[in-house]
Amino acid sequence: MRASIVDLRYKTNDILKALDRNESVTVLYHGKVKGIIKPAKNKSGLRIKEHPFFGMHRDSEDETVLEELDNLRKSRYDL
Repeated sequence: MRASIVDLRYKTNDILKALDRNESVTVLYHGKVKGIIKPAKNKSGLRIKEHPFFGMHRDSEDETVLEELDNLRKSRYDL
């Protein structure tokens, strides 16, 4: 879809519908391309337990979860 600056103002609903249909919208200013609005990517179907970060410290026996969180949340400078 191609839209001028005026279309962005007066036909916003049509532009949003085009984005819902996964169409890119080319924005024109005085007939020249100024930019492209692309639809946001849908959330992936990745479950939390499947994320690579989940359980990355499961083999670590040094600290409990609460101790590790306290260590991450401490202030930047030790007083």
